[in-house]
Amino acid sequence: MTLFFALCFVGVAIAGFSAFVIFWPLTLIHIRDRHPLLAQRFGNGAFLRPDALRWLLGRDYRQTPDRALSGLATPAWVSLLTLLAGLGMAALLWLLSMVLI
Repeated sequence: MTLFFALCFVGVAIAGFSAFVIFWPLTLIHIRDRHPLLAQRFGNGAFLRPDALRWLLGRDYRQTPDRALSGLATPAWVSLLTLLAGLGMAALLWLLSMVLI
């Protein structure tokens, strides 16, 4: 049963990944088009750059007075948290199943 729930959390992580793949590129394109200083800070190919992901996880987009940016970055932030939480819980349940055997 524990592994079943771990697999369910993998499904939650996949859902988070799907939403992240939709909203994060849209956020980066918005940054590229309307915030050139921030885009220059992230550089080209910022999709998986640690600096850009740290900016997203830290919710630093709220410091920029652009409601459209917040409207795109907030779902990307929620989906990244969902992805990380789903994988984390799946890993914990997998480890628990290894201990209980």
